[in-house]
Amino acid sequence: MNTARDLAIVALDRASERPVEQGDLSLALAGAELLDLAATGALILDDDRIAPSAQAPTGDRLLDEAAAALVRQEPYESVEEWLWRRGRGLFSAYVDDLERTGLTARPRGLRIALRGGRTELVDSAARDEAEGRWAAGEPVLAALAAAAGLRDEPAGTAEDLDGDTITTVLAAVGEAVMELEGVRQRKVVEDAAFDNVWRGF
Repeated sequence: MNTARDLAIVALDRASERPVEQGDLSLALAGAELLDLAATGALILDDDRIAPSAQAPTGDRLLDEAAAALVRQEPYESVEEWLWRRGRGLFSAYVDDLERTGLTARPRGLRIALRGGRTELVDSAARDEAEGRWAAGEPVLAALAAAAGLRDEPAGTAEDLDGDTITTVLAAVGEAVMELEGVRQRKVVEDAAFDNVWRGF
């Protein structure tokens, strides 16, 4: 099970019906990577600090890259610090990786390199697995998707989520997404104020 890849697939599959901010999705993907790595034993959370452990390669390029990027010196990195550092541009990295591994393709007849939602998913076992988890409302995937804005908060998710690691990571993702929205809102206000000064108001 690869929650980060499944989240990226779901996001691409729903890009036309429910577009989301790439920054929000990148933060959610960084959180998904932490949960995937915790599930493989590559890390444990000590309160909100990410303590890495020895880990064999997962076989997934981006997850192995994430494992290699873990801070290995105390006091270790907090979940929040990881989300902001690892999350920078992460959705684009997943889009590129899905294409590299043959899980997506560019629409026929387009010679210009396109990014994001215009990449088309192809039929694959990975897509079927992601869609199966989505259709079943799998709690972790559903919670991450809700944090990224891909769906409304599903009923009952909080009760279905089990474990301190999961709740810590999901809470941090939610807070980071809200913080990023605050930054966007401030930028809108600042840009509007600048425009008014420029116009002489």
